[in-house]
Amino acid sequence: MTTFSSSWRGLPRPALLGLLLFFCAGFADGALMPFFPLWASSEADIPVGAIGLLFGCYAGGELVAAPLVGGIADRIGRRPVLIVSSIGVGCGFIALFFVHGVAATAIVLVLTGMCESVLHPTILTAIADVTEPSAHPRWFSMARVSSGAGQILGPACGALLALISVDAVFLAAGGMLILGGIVMLAALDETIGSGRATANDHGEREEEEALSALLPAFRDGRLARLLLWVVLFEISGNWIEAVIPLYAQDAGTLSPSGIGTLFAYAAALTVGLQMLVSRFAETRSALWLTAGAGLSTIAAFALLAASPAMLSLIAAVSLCSVAQMLVGPLVPTAVNALAPAARRASYMAASSVATDLKDSLGPSVGTALYALAPRLPWIAGIPLVAIASLGLGVAIGRARPSAATSEASLDAEVARPEKTPIWSSRPAMEEQS
Repeated sequence: MTTFSSSWRGLPRPALLGLLLFFCAGFADGALMPFFPLWASSEADIPVGAIGLLFGCYAGGELVAAPLVGGIADRIGRRPVLIVSSIGVGCGFIALFFVHGVAATAIVLVLTGMCESVLHPTILTAIADVTEPSAHPRWFSMARVSSGAGQILGPACGALLALISVDAVFLAAGGMLILGGIVMLAALDETIGSGRATANDHGEREEEEALSALLPAFRDGRLARLLLWVVLFEISGNWIEAVIPLYAQDAGTLSPSGIGTLFAYAAALTVGLQMLVSRFAETRSALWLTAGAGLSTIAAFALLAASPAMLSLIAAVSLCSVAQMLVGPLVPTAVNALAPAARRASYMAASSVATDLKDSLGPSVGTALYALAPRLPWIAGIPLVAIASLGLGVAIGRARPSAATSEASLDAEVARPEKTPIWSSRPAMEEQS
């Protein structure tokens, strides 16, 4: 027990706090998202085909804000951005409990999305600041585990609250993120001077204060191609979360509480298996991993197209969870490999834009297809996943040589007196005095 506690105390505190904030965000998403379509259709009187538009309002706020403020953490610091964004998203979720009507809900979701646009990419950037590049896949896997742990408790809590009132889940979701923001205010140290930031990096930041500095996806063709495949792959994967609640309820397979339990089970798989899958994936190529993720997702869609029965639902969310375990840590690792040290937050924000597009287009397209025919999303998703998984594997594989080249050039510029262990409390690279 003492050895275990000592090993955790030796880890970088900003990275551990980042994992905590991922847990809070996972709890909020898990408590809110499975019940949002049910709330919209049963209490807000919104047609099924239009539910995706409200999802789009949330993602739209992120899309509007990300190009403008997505890289702000590179200039004012990670700490203030994490504090303001987490508290802002929490207040937005709580506001949903009090507002009524489509217009008011849409406005709140847009404002909440604007705050969320910098939350996840800044957490990943802070973790990357204080850890070795070779340890990034493991840390990003741990971030998924932390988020998954929250997504276990979130739907479970939401399932209990749904017995009282579906919109009560908004209070739990918002309260958890506000708590995370308070913890960041009390305990988080600034990380912007950690890692591989050098005097040259700071000069580069000062030279690139224009808006274009916050839009690396439009300036770096490698990143743009990578994110294009991410969007295509994730759009269809998002249909599991957006469409299954409607699919299961209309078929009479699951109640709202049962749907929450189903998604809690999916999150539990991530918590239990993510690190095991990551260790298995260390010796596999990116193309091998994305192809495996594509086959898992295709199998899930085939099961759902065949039947909405309980076993099909359980097997489908299990297969999609495995697919996300394979691909999830690869994307931020590849993005960070392409990013100059002075623009890590900007590149992570560009990656977040891809996620926002998925969160906007995924539910909109998925629910629209479902409104036409209940099985249409699963049938249409099979060829989309097949193409996107192969393209994503090629794009990630091309990013890895860039990481090795960048690493070699930086090592030539910055003297390293000793090799810092992966699990170290010090920054991954310290400037020599």
